[in-house]
Order: sequence, then structure tokens, then C-alpha cells
Amino acid sequence: MLVIPAIDLKDGQCVRLKQGRMDDATTYGDDPVAMAARWVDAGARRLHLVDLNGAFAGRPVNGEAVTAIARAYPDLPIQIGGGIRNAETIEHYLNAGVSYVIIGTQAVKQPAFVSEMCRAFPGRIIVGLDARDGFVATDGWAEVSTVRATDLARRFADDGVSAIVYTDIARDGMMQGVNVEATAALARDGGLPVIASGGITNLDDIQALSHAADNGILGAITGRAIYEGSLDVAEAQRLSDRLSGGQA
Repeated sequence: MLVIPAIDLKDGQCVRLKQGRMDDATTYGDDPVAMAARWVDAGARRLHLVDLNGAFAGRPVNGEAVTAIARAYPDLPIQIGGGIRNAETIEHYLNAGVSYVIIGTQAVKQPAFVSEMCRAFPGRIIVGLDARDGFVATDGWAEVSTVRATDLARRFADDGVSAIVYTDIARDGMMQGVNVEATAALARDGGLPVIASGGITNLDDIQALSHAADNGILGAITGRAIYEGSLDVAEAQRLSDRLSGGQA
């Protein structure tokens, strides 16, 4: 199971939000490439980038920072989400060296778009499902739908989606622990590998997820915990390798 550092981009800076609120951001640095270097040096095998402005604007806003990181680390798998609503944006990011693009809001509002993009860019599409109480949220978490995350995951299982990034909104950025049960259930019942996100705080969370990795948990995205020091990336990856047999 991969331990995946998150670099959330807002106005060109590296920040973390609490429960997706743009007005509740903590800034951790103004050099995204240097931040990427920090996590690569710690042993990260994949990075999770989010264009926060893009998630609200519906188009890339911090694309230059994303491209700079991809060029600095051409051999490192990088996944990017936020504002990805059309094929042109996906093609741009893939041409820039990004490995995977994450379709979020558009996947909920227009599921056929995911099918189409999987055919156009095979093996490169991840779907981001952000949920509150099991129901998917869209538009930077501003709207909560009536669609269950598990139902939507099943729909995408046959489309060629590479994985699901599953975020429990209630726990994201709150340092309250990861929702292992919901994550494992989605991986088990949704038919796709799941990358856990939201609430990962310390080694106990990595341990719990690693023990459940056999359900289909591919990785764990961590943000605020690694920025504030309650989780060490290198130590977390070593623990995950030991407990989950190095699954990645």
C-alpha cells in the first residue's frame, strides 16, 4: 500500500484546507517543486496534486506548478485532480508528464464522460469520489448529491477506471483518523482499487489501512499530518510495506 503525500495548490502556494473550505486554508510553502522534492527525498513513490482553485473554477488554474513538478520528476507517478472537466485538460496534463488524472465533479454529473475518457486515455483515469455520510459531493464539496459512492464506483468498474480516490469529507483536514470501514467497504463492494483520503493522522491509521489492504486499498493520501509532523512519510511507507506485503 502506497503512502501518497498530497500537495494542494491554491494561488500558487502549497496549502491544506479543513473540510474543503477555501476560506480555512493553512499555507505550508510557496514553492511547489521544493515541496515535491521534500516528499520524494522522504521516499514517496507517488504524489497527489490538487488544483484547489481549479476545483472551484472548473478549469486548471495552477497548471504551471503541476507541470513544473512533473518535469522535475519524470519517473515519479503523479496524479492530479481539480478542474478536470474536458479531454483537452486531460491531454494537456498527460503531455506534461502527469501519470493519472482524477475526474471528480464531472464523474458524478456526467458519468458517460468517464467512459469516454477511459477509451481515449486507457489506464490513465482515476475517479475521485468525495462523500459525506456515504453520499457523493461535487463542486469542491459545495454540493452533496443523492448518489451513493458505492453505486457510482460499481458503474465505473467496467469502464477501465484505474482507481477510486475516496475522501471522507467529514474527516478531511481534521486530524480525526481515517474511516477505514467505509474505505474498505468501497474497495470490496465497488470493484475498483481504492486510494484512501481524508483524516489520516498517524501511524495507527496507516496500520489500520494496511491491515485492510487486501480488500483492494491501493494507497493512502496524507496531507495535514505530514505537514504538521504527526506522520513521517518514510516511517509510514516502511510500516505499510511490512504490513501489506509491499502492495503497490
